Amino acid sequence: MTVRHALIAAFVALALAGCDKSNERQLQGWVEADLIFVSPDEQGRVEVLKVREGDTVRKGDLLFTVDDDLQKADLEVRRTAVVNAQQAFDRAKELLKTAAGTQKTYDDAEAALRQAKANLEWSQTRLARRTANSPADGTIQQIYYRPGETVQPGRPVLSLLPPGNLKIRFFAPETELATVKFGDTVAVSCDGCEPGLTAKVSFIARSSEYTPPVIYSLEERSKLVYMIEARPAQPEKFRVGQPVTVTLPEAATEAAK
Repeated sequence: MTVRHALIAAFVALALAGCDKSNERQLQGWVEADLIFVSPDEQGRVEVLKVREGDTVRKGDLLFTVDDDLQKADLEVRRTAVVNAQQAFDRAKELLKTAAGTQKTYDDAEAALRQAKANLEWSQTRLARRTANSPADGTIQQIYYRPGETVQPGRPVLSLLPPGNLKIRFFAPETELATVKFGDTVAVSCDGCEPGLTAKVSFIARSSEYTPPVIYSLEERSKLVYMIEARPAQPEKFRVGQPVTVTLPEAATEAAK
C-alpha cells in the first residue's frame, strides 16, 4: 500500500480546499522519505540492538550486531592455513637455494600462500560485517528485527532517515507546469507547523498522469497533472506521511494566466 492510499482519510478535508478557485496557488501534497535500509550480508541472529525508534544517530555509530560464532571459527581456520602455507613456502624457498627443490615447487608454494592470505582477508571482512554501523546521520524510523530473532541476508534490521532524504510531493495542473522550474522555492504549510516553512523544487515529472482522486475534487479528476517533489529547507520540522499545503510563487501563478 502506497503512502497516497494510506492517507486517503487525511486528504478528504484537503480535497475540499483544493477545489477553491479563489486560491489557485495552493496545491495539496504530503511528506515522503527515501529511507536507508540497513541489513546484514549473511544470515544471522541479532545479538545486540543499540538503538530505538526515534533515536538520532551519527554516521559510524553502532546500530546492531549479528552473532559471529561461525565467522570467528572460520577466521581461526584461515589463520592456521596461512601459517601452514607460510611454512611450506619458506621450505620451498630454502630448497630452491640449495638446488634440492624445483622452481615449480617454489611457484606452487608461493601461489598457495597468496591464496591463503586472500582467504584470511575475506574471513576478516565477513567477521567485520557482523557489526552494522550507521551509514549516515539520521533518525531511526523503524526496527524490523529484535535481539534473538534471525534475519535473512539482505533483509533490513532497521530503517534510517537522513534529514536530506525527506521530500514534499505534490501535483501541479498542466496549466501551471511551465511556470514551475527546478530549484524554485515554494511555501509549505501544515496543521501545527510554524509559519514560514519552504522547500526547493528538486524533481518535475516528464510524463503526466490523471489527478489523484485522494487529493482533488470530483471536478478536477479528469485533468492531467504532473508530479513534483521539493526538498524542505528545514526537514526536521516535518514528519513522514504528514499532509501539507504547497503554495506556488506568485510570479509563477501570474505567468500561468
